[in-house]
Amino acid sequence: MIEAALVCLALNGYHEARDQPIVGQIAVAQVVMNRVADDRYPDNACDVIKQGETYSWTKDFPVRHRCQFSWYCDGKSDKPKDPDAYNKAMMVAHGVFYGNVSDVVEGATHYHAYYVLPDWAKTKTRTVRIDSHIFYRWEH
Repeated sequence: MIEAALVCLALNGYHEARDQPIVGQIAVAQVVMNRVADDRYPDNACDVIKQGETYSWTKDFPVRHRCQFSWYCDGKSDKPKDPDAYNKAMMVAHGVFYGNVSDVVEGATHYHAYYVLPDWAKTKTRTVRIDSHIFYRWEH
């Protein structure tokens, strides 16, 4: 279970932030773990990352562009093409999963690229901008 969570966190960091400084990758992983800790979301990293609409005929196949993290349901291969970047993402996943890094997102459960403004952003508390992502906390 732990190994699966680390792989999911690493894949998410790889696809969402591999071109960013390490703090950006840490931030993306912390959002996932903050969701795991929030009772409004699934209680493990893989289920948080894979959360989204699925087709009625199979619960294992996501509807394209209708999931929490776009890389997971964009229809493209999820296999990392850059082994060095994936190894870095795995290192970040370990650090965040085991709580060995400070909370750089101030409890954020959401983020988006700086060049878009999703409707949900109006309903959350902005915490920080790190590189190309803006982070938000969902207040209780």
